[in-house]
Amino acid sequence: MKKSFNISRRSFLQKTTLAAAAAGLPLWFVQRRLDAAEVVQPVNSPNARPGIGLIGCGGMGQGDANNALQYGDIVAVCDVDERHVNAAAQRFAQNGKAPAKFTDFRRLLERDDVQAIVQATPDHWHTLINLAAARAKKDVYGEKPLTLTIDEGRHVIRAVRENKIVFQTGTQQRSSAYFHLACELVRSQRLGRLKEIHVFVPAGTRGNHFAKVPVPAGFNYDFWLGQAPAAEYFTERCHFTFRWWFDYAGGPVTDWGAHHNDIARWAMGLDGPVQVEARVVMPPLPDGYTTPSEFEATLGWANGVTQIIRTTTAESPGGGVLDANGQRNGIRFIGTDGWIWVNREGISASDPELLQAKLPDNAVKLATSKNHMGNFFDCIRSRQDPVANVENGHRSACIGHLIIIALRTGLKLQWNPETESFTGDGATEANRHLAREMRAPYDYKFVA
Repeated sequence: MKKSFNISRRSFLQKTTLAAAAAGLPLWFVQRRLDAAEVVQPVNSPNARPGIGLIGCGGMGQGDANNALQYGDIVAVCDVDERHVNAAAQRFAQNGKAPAKFTDFRRLLERDDVQAIVQATPDHWHTLINLAAARAKKDVYGEKPLTLTIDEGRHVIRAVRENKIVFQTGTQQRSSAYFHLACELVRSQRLGRLKEIHVFVPAGTRGNHFAKVPVPAGFNYDFWLGQAPAAEYFTERCHFTFRWWFDYAGGPVTDWGAHHNDIARWAMGLDGPVQVEARVVMPPLPDGYTTPSEFEATLGWANGVTQIIRTTTAESPGGGVLDANGQRNGIRFIGTDGWIWVNREGISASDPELLQAKLPDNAVKLATSKNHMGNFFDCIRSRQDPVANVENGHRSACIGHLIIIALRTGLKLQWNPETESFTGDGATEANRHLAREMRAPYDYKFVA
């Protein structure tokens, strides 16, 4: 049943036109998004607001939880760092009542008043928490990338589907009108035959010879390390800088790369590439962060498309500057009939008509979401799949994992996206990297 609005058609069209013009989007596309999916409205009725548990209370976690507050109530928070737990509990207190505090996520998942989880821990903890939440029948909004390894994704998909939970991967660009438009245009062959995709991501960080300091009071460092190997503590290993260590993440490959490679795959509608090779452009410093700060990778897809992923820095001579605004972070799709450039700031094309001309009614129409967190809570109510479901989260995360395996082995590799295994030369060595040894007790038994 559609809602009625006390607004004239003329006024509606005027506002829609102004919004489209301000965003640089074609009117036909804005109107169709309005028809396809309404913005999920904030839920004010106490009985309709699910209880939310926040696991991972750092900056990203608190930001995600703040977005979730429109649709539910933060009733519990968890982090292995008590400073983060206390800060989150204070921030999300309502009517003088603070959320329950935990340092072990398994205890939070036992609560009956928690129906949904917002999960924003370092990458190496994503899988075990997602598995435990699925088995506890909690719906999950899980930060990207979905997993630390390709093999972990298979476990998460099985748990999500067997337990019938709603899972939204935090690749929020799928809910952006700019990326949605770019992908539909590419899928509908507005560029003719797609030939190349160029992905540009910000470079990572270099650093070394970190000072060893005592573990801060209230920080369970062994729990934080989890499945990763035991290692001496220093500040640069944890919290935000975890992403520059292969033990916990994938550096720039899986940081911004997780977002842009997801969009590249969405635009093609394929499960994964069939070939990958990569090289280190700027190696890590000795006795420092382990992920290379700059890299270049080339992917071959079954449809004949070549995808190139590069890191860019402000100092790179011409690196990644693709338009008059000097953009260094985004995606360029190149076809036989022109190109489209898109990032979070906007969308442009070799010919404006490529964007403005309306697609035919029988053109490809991708899933529409105008608010990534809102889409998650809408699907909690409808029990439908969200725009970035678990399978999409896994397949897009695999792209980053494949690049990392190519970087670490130095091999040009053939990949079968159906069997999720390497074939041909170097396959035996590369397949050893599909999974990593998990340090006890933080292995799969930890959440069995």
